Amino acid sequence: MARPLRIVSWNVNGLRACARKGFGDWLARDRAWLVGVQEVRALPEQLPDEIARPRGWHTHFVAAEKKGYSGVGFFARQAPDEVQTSLGIPSLDREGRLVIARFGRLVVANGYFPKGSGTARDNSRVPYKLRFYRAVFDRLATLRRGGRRVLVMGDLNTAHREIDLARPKGNRENSGFLDVERRELDRWLAAGWVDTFRRFEPGPGHYSWWSQMPGMRERNVGWRIDYILASAAAMRFVRSAFITPDVRGSDHCPVGVSVDAGILGASS
Repeated sequence: MARPLRIVSWNVNGLRACARKGFGDWLARDRAWLVGVQEVRALPEQLPDEIARPRGWHTHFVAAEKKGYSGVGFFARQAPDEVQTSLGIPSLDREGRLVIARFGRLVVANGYFPKGSGTARDNSRVPYKLRFYRAVFDRLATLRRGGRRVLVMGDLNTAHREIDLARPKGNRENSGFLDVERRELDRWLAAGWVDTFRRFEPGPGHYSWWSQMPGMRERNVGWRIDYILASAAAMRFVRSAFITPDVRGSDHCPVGVSVDAGILGASS
């Protein structure tokens, strides 16, 4: 029987900074088959060679037009059959928030979903955030109808339920826990997407992001805003899901799933 594939997502909060804190060592020892990273905040040519092109990995990075902002990428043990980086909507594409890679019948969409808060700490970017959510939803619906087994990974920048953040009452008016944002996640799940972590772990206290204010991570005052969602066709191959809060290097920690290798091409 083929060994399960470990698929991991991590908002690295600046890949160059994370590299200085041990990203390369973590990548070498994690045993992942695919790692999607968000908030790269660098052009590919600005990354050190050992991170941009590590031995034994196929890599692809998508940068925002604005330097030092946003950006996504992936590291894969297998060369993808196809890579797409555009939604065909310039206002959404210019921020470098999405890369979609196909491996046989498996499609992995790695996204850095926008925050809804603006520079004035208001909720002015919520409409933009929801446009991105809906555009990604529509693109992936086409792939699902085409028989692909789809995983969506990334920083979704939304805590879905009260159980998904330590202080829900104090954050009801803040982007990341607004009713309108949470309803958008409701819409995804109603359409058949599965929150893989919650399929295996119903309990509280599991978070993937902590404020950088002193003591917040140590006291586990966090939010679960990083997800791997699975289409029904992909979920049949998912065997476990995990969050690894002990991994440092960013204000987020890696999250992931273990899937049967048959997800790449075995008949359903």
